[in-house]
Amino acid sequence: MSFGLDEDRIAIREMAQGFAAEHIAPHALDWDRDKTFPVETLRAAAALGMAGIYVREDLGGSGLSRLDATLIFEALSTGCPTVAAFLSIHNMCAWMIDAYGDDDQRRRWIPSLMGMERIASYCLTEPGSGSDAAALRTRAERDGDHYVLTGEKQFISGAGASDLYVCMVRTGEAGPAGISAIVVEKGTPGLSFGADERKMGWNAQPTRAVRFDGCRVPVANRLGAEGQGFRIAMSGLDGGRLNIAACSLGGAQAALDKALAYMGDRRAFGAKLTDFQALQFRLADMATSLEVSRTFLRHAASALDAKDPAATQLCAMAKRHVTDAAFAVANDALQLHGGYGYLAEYGVEKIVRDLRVHQILEGTNEIMRVIIARALTGDRR
Repeated sequence: MSFGLDEDRIAIREMAQGFAAEHIAPHALDWDRDKTFPVETLRAAAALGMAGIYVREDLGGSGLSRLDATLIFEALSTGCPTVAAFLSIHNMCAWMIDAYGDDDQRRRWIPSLMGMERIASYCLTEPGSGSDAAALRTRAERDGDHYVLTGEKQFISGAGASDLYVCMVRTGEAGPAGISAIVVEKGTPGLSFGADERKMGWNAQPTRAVRFDGCRVPVANRLGAEGQGFRIAMSGLDGGRLNIAACSLGGAQAALDKALAYMGDRRAFGAKLTDFQALQFRLADMATSLEVSRTFLRHAASALDAKDPAATQLCAMAKRHVTDAAFAVANDALQLHGGYGYLAEYGVEKIVRDLRVHQILEGTNEIMRVIIARALTGDRR
């Protein structure tokens, strides 16, 4: 269904759906099993403009909207939510450099990010500061025309494989006003990585700690002024929350489609499973939940595009609602498969594992409730 989308947006969505069906879906189970990071597939997506969806066009970006991005990530996630989610992270980093970098920084980094000759990771979370991001402790001490970084980031997607790390570091006093954003390039002395984490899902992308031990980074790699880092980080997360919601939506839609196909073939008590009214009602509720989520997600994305003052609140609402609803739909799809849903070859259990973390990252859904409540009550803390 078009949901009021114009012809251009329908074409964008169909392009991403076709790419997912041809280049991602056939390999998703193998990538998950073998823990393969499909860099060449990501570069093939980049060749179609999907590595800089809302980056300006002058240096190779696609110049599209946040609404367009949700269409793309939802479509890609029908093939594999993990691969689509990593592409979302890369897009977020590229946008931060495009939006907050100076002309020299944009020329240095944006063109290679657009083709994914260089891949980017986002470094905010630390071992001791997850939801309380403003309490981060990774330190950047000024030493002439360099910063010297000391500390550790945790749960970093792409760590070790990526070429650029957009890092939030402390250059000043405690709290958000003392945080700055610095781009650290792979190969910088003092930069190292922890072991690849063993995870419940998201196996098609590496997750490692990023460590700084006297890591010297040029001051010229700082995005914006000192003290602007927390604002830069939070602005990036508004769009990231929309994208991860879209990835949940696409994964859940794929799970529902698998359930419909399975139930149309499976027979019990002399009838197809789709002939039982109780199961029909379950399918109806699942489909309705996804349509409600899709509609609200696009509303939130349109608000961010329009720079609506309520955009941050709406993005938090969308992230909380869509990721919860999508996980529930995927879990129901597994249940409708019976014992076969628990087998890896059917692909549903992978979707359930992949979508579970979407309720945690880009700000936990509990923190989304905090953001929403503060907006409602006028609490500006």
